[in-house]
Amino acid sequence: MVNRKTLELSTIKLSYLEWNQGQEPLLLLHGLADHGLVWSNLAEYLAPNYHIIAPDLRGHGESSKPEIGYKFSDYITDLEALMNHLGWNYAHIISHSWSAKLATIWATQNPDKFKNLILIDPFFIDKMPSIFKITFPILYKVLPFLKAMGPFNSYEQAEILAKTLKQYQGWSPLQQEVFQQGMRQKSNKKWVSKFVVQARNEIFDDVMKCAGLTQPINIPTLFIKPQKGLNRTEWQLKPYKTYLKQLQIQEVPGNHWAFLVEPNPFNQTVEKFLKEQKS
Repeated sequence: MVNRKTLELSTIKLSYLEWNQGQEPLLLLHGLADHGLVWSNLAEYLAPNYHIIAPDLRGHGESSKPEIGYKFSDYITDLEALMNHLGWNYAHIISHSWSAKLATIWATQNPDKFKNLILIDPFFIDKMPSIFKITFPILYKVLPFLKAMGPFNSYEQAEILAKTLKQYQGWSPLQQEVFQQGMRQKSNKKWVSKFVVQARNEIFDDVMKCAGLTQPINIPTLFIKPQKGLNRTEWQLKPYKTYLKQLQIQEVPGNHWAFLVEPNPFNQTVEKFLKEQKS
């Protein structure tokens, strides 16, 4: 049902997964340090009715990893080029975590690309004080999902760590495959993530400088709020309620990676919203 394809752009190669059974265009944007395969369960669930594309964003997965070029503007340029290549004037766009901030910036700049928008547990939606940058080296070491970047002496050592992380809770066959496909062995025999350091550093720097919501967005939007996710308080939801003028908020079971750890209720929630927008 799924094919991997590569689009050669002027500066990078963009790898993406495609489920091409239905007609409605649906674009799936993974979060920081992930890759397109994380969407497999949702994509297979929705595939009969949608033409689904899940790219590995630059610096991630099988896509190119240049030394520089990881600002929000670079990702938006890539995604608009991908949509042009596909012949899509617009798409239903689903985004997770860091890419949810990317999606709100993109929607502010070019709302016509969005049929509707689904934000899954976004983080750091506002600008951050510049003083916060001095904590980045600490964050790189303590944020659990970044610990999986390695290096590790063996794949087995990497997998032991992965099984302790929230996104792999339950260690299903898909979760195991997602982790495996996100790792590579270097020439020195060490195992590291395919998500690269230069992408991590530049993304965190841009996240600090850019606000995700700066003006009203009049696009039908679903905010998916996992029960054990990042956004648990009213003050965290306030920016979304202020700027997103057609906002629905739906709670689902699971943690920040609800689509991996509790896929069934998550898939049903997405399906229901998309059907409502078509009616």
